[in-house]
Parts: sequence; structure tokens; C-alpha cells
Amino acid sequence: MKKILIAVLVGVMTGLALPDADARIQKTSKPGVQKTKAQKTSPVVRKNKATRNSKTTQRAPVRRVAEAAEDWNGNPDTLGSTAVLVMDQASGQVLLEKNPDMVSPIASISKLMTAMVMLDAKLDLNEVITISEEDVDYRKGTHSRLQVGTSMTRDTALLLALMSSENRAANALGRHYPGGLVAFVAAMNRKARALGLRYTYFEEPTGLSSNNVSTPRELSLLTAAAHQYSKIREYSTMAQAQLDTGLSVLTFNNTNALIKSSDWRIGLSKTGYISEAGRCLVMQAWVSGKPVVMVLLDATGKLTRASDAARIKRWMEDNPPLRNTGA
Repeated sequence: MKKILIAVLVGVMTGLALPDADARIQKTSKPGVQKTKAQKTSPVVRKNKATRNSKTTQRAPVRRVAEAAEDWNGNPDTLGSTAVLVMDQASGQVLLEKNPDMVSPIASISKLMTAMVMLDAKLDLNEVITISEEDVDYRKGTHSRLQVGTSMTRDTALLLALMSSENRAANALGRHYPGGLVAFVAAMNRKARALGLRYTYFEEPTGLSSNNVSTPRELSLLTAAAHQYSKIREYSTMAQAQLDTGLSVLTFNNTNALIKSSDWRIGLSKTGYISEAGRCLVMQAWVSGKPVVMVLLDATGKLTRASDAARIKRWMEDNPPLRNTGA
């Protein structure tokens, strides 16, 4: 088995990175200095796959969309996202909401729970896992550049799942969990109950199933819980990573373009998309000197979720103190 060398590029400081394994990965959070660390590898573990079924409620209709951030008056009905919630992370106060209790598919936002469950298990992050045929998406036929047979550390798979929403990496994390996918999905749902999430349900670890569902209110709590994990904060906000498979060097980018914006201070990020869910985004960010959690579900177009986030940010900055506005 070939060795990998993982090098992390970080914005403003030098530190430690990922382990040796069967491919070499380079991570970039902001343009800056390179940092490396050699680590050990372990044998590959393979587990079995299984899923369950559940029901989804119908999504609410899309309302009229505000044209520009500076023109938005704080009326959530005019946002392009069907369901929205913004929460003051420190106090738990809801600052803005639109259909906050609407149950709908959450797509790859699911990967935040995947990451928490994997990290809670305290598995060896240096252990090498391998992408198998079981990780290929035959449900929706989505593309992946992680070919069957690609080996990487569990840590690298976590990075790719969070930063670039790599479905095969996320599924492999669940498959290499003790007891396999059945046990992993059960742990995801137990974690949801432990967090008090009554309407959140998971069928599999990637979010490709439309039976992975939640509400904006519950996703704000899930996002706040995920923000407590340093690995999730780091990997979900990394701008870019390069993976050397031995045959080619693959570049993976963060799926949230706002990560690279100097206008934003983002502490956690996760996007999601399947046709049933629309385009989704959850973030922890600092706005007007306050930590907030933003949940934007079922946006109407590719740029709408980012535009909605910019409108909300601008409105909050222009209208202190923060206050609740609901629809």
C-alpha cells in the first residue's frame, strides 16, 4: 500500500496536518503558509450497508425574492429560500424566521451529523479506509472523482465529506463504523434524539436520500452542536484541498463560495443539494460582533442561498440591536 503525505495550507499560521496513507492530500484554508505532519496508518476495515425508510412532508411555496442586499427590508417572506432561521448562538434567541418548523429534506447538511457521530466514536483517524463499490451512488447517479479502490485515512475522508461534500467519502465513513452502516445510521438518529431533535431523521450518511429530513429550527441546534467540534469547524471552512492518488492530483474546493469572501467570518459551513431539498446552507458566522447560526433551506437558484445570507448579514449590521422578525 502506497504512503500518502498530507500537507495543510492555513491562512495565517503554521501548524499540523493529516497522516501518511495511500494518497497525499494538501489542504488550504486561506492563502498562506504550508504545514505538514507525518502520521501512521492502520489496516483497512470493511463493513456492510443498510438503510431504512421514512416520510417527508411537502415543502412550502416559494415567495417573492428581494433584488439586492442593500434593498432588503428584513421581511423574510421576500427571501428566496423557502425556510429560514437565524439564531443568536450565545443566547439561543431566534432573530429571524420563515417556515421555521417546516419538515423537509436536508441533503448534504446530513454530513454534519455524519461527522459528529464518527468523531464521537473516537475511532482512529489515521486508519486507512478504502472506497468500495458500496460507496457508489446508484440512487441518484451523482459523480465522484474518488474511484473505487482509492485509499485514504479516515481523517482525509472526513475532510472531503465536510469541505467538498464528497458522498463516497461520507458513505465510507459510515461503512467503516463498528457494525457498519446499519449501526452508523442508528447512531445518527440516537444523536438526533439526544440533541432534542424530534423531527430530524436520517436514512443514510450522505444526504442523497430525501428521507433525511429536519426543520430550520432543529438544524440551528444541530449546527450549534456541530460547531463544538474543532475538526468540523476546521474542515468545513477550509477553502481547498489537493489529493495525490498516485495517478493524478485531484483538487477539491469548498462548496460554499462565501468561505473565500473577506466580508465573512465563518466558523462552520455546510451546503446541500438534491432536487427534493433545493439548495441549502447552514453556517455559524460572526455578524456585528455576535456569533449567529444561519439556516437557509430550499433556495430557488444556485446563487440564492448566498444572496439570502448576504441580505440577512447586511440587514443585521444596519439594524442593531438584533431582533426577532418572523413570517
